[in-house]
Amino acid sequence: MGKSIPQYLRQLDIRKSIVSLATGAGAIYLIYKAIRECIKCQPPLCSNSPVCIARECPGPGERALPQEAPVSEASDVGEPKGLAIERERHGRDSGELRRLLNSLECKHDEYAKSMILHSITRCVYLLEAEASACTTDDIMLVGSMLDDEDNSVKIQALNSLKAFSGIRKFRLKIQEHTIKVLELISTIWDTELHIAGLRLLNNLPLPDYVHPQLRRVMPALMEILQSDCILAQVQAIRLLSYLAQKNDLLYDILNCQVHPNFLNLFQSTQPGSLLFEVLVFAERLSEGQNASHYRAVKWHYNEQSLHEALFGNESRLADRLLALVIHPEEDVQIQACKVIVSLQCPPNLGVRPSCQASHSYFKSGE
Repeated sequence: MGKSIPQYLRQLDIRKSIVSLATGAGAIYLIYKAIRECIKCQPPLCSNSPVCIARECPGPGERALPQEAPVSEASDVGEPKGLAIERERHGRDSGELRRLLNSLECKHDEYAKSMILHSITRCVYLLEAEASACTTDDIMLVGSMLDDEDNSVKIQALNSLKAFSGIRKFRLKIQEHTIKVLELISTIWDTELHIAGLRLLNNLPLPDYVHPQLRRVMPALMEILQSDCILAQVQAIRLLSYLAQKNDLLYDILNCQVHPNFLNLFQSTQPGSLLFEVLVFAERLSEGQNASHYRAVKWHYNEQSLHEALFGNESRLADRLLALVIHPEEDVQIQACKVIVSLQCPPNLGVRPSCQASHSYFKSGE
């Protein structure tokens, strides 16, 4: 053949290498299949394992694919398989949200319930069509989890209701849980629960019939505002700013007792997001107390009230506002100026060009 012995040996070494590589690749493929078999096991409908919307799931009325069959071989042509959100995008109902809601009716431990509720929340945000197809009974089922003894279940139920509140047709039904949510916020000192509950309330129009309950929980809201959790503080101040625009709640807010260091919330060292919300709150309170119908009544405030801290003769609010006018964040600067204007120029006075209010919070030189 014309080949020398060294050439035959080199060719033999190459063939051995190819065989070795092929054997190694086959071993890797077998390991891959073994791992794939383990991770693709799906929990039964009422198992204690949380259900994930990112798994490969059959559509309604379909049987699950055999685990050893590749999806690409088992899928019909033109029918999308795979992630539930991919099915949603192709206009098919994955049934994932319905399975989760059905599973929630089964008996689970606290961890499993909280994880199922967490998955429901994700589904509502990601699978819009399936969420819109839910019923008010589903809302009541999720709402019933607010009575669970475990705080983590309550928190996840609040998050799920918050997700459903983005769908208009469910808002009235979710409003029915408002008093329960206010009760949870005011009786349980849990930061995550406060954040979840306040986020839900801030996403709903609050009906007038809950105003008596709002008066009772006002001290709790003020305590959350003065806590050391920024997220909870921001949510509490947003709710209080909304309530400050209600004529029958304004006095209850202004007469609510606060800590002696309340004005620390107006320090420039506070996060800009919190400072902005606090300044919006102060502006709405100032506008509310300067309204003609409010000024027509002679109100009496306690010495430790929010009114005295912000607008009393001994208040140092003016100093804090002037310091915020040069805050590095423009939104804070602008809002601080709005509060100053509202304090100096009450909108109901007919002397706006001269801005001569009956009581000035700033010296004439300022």
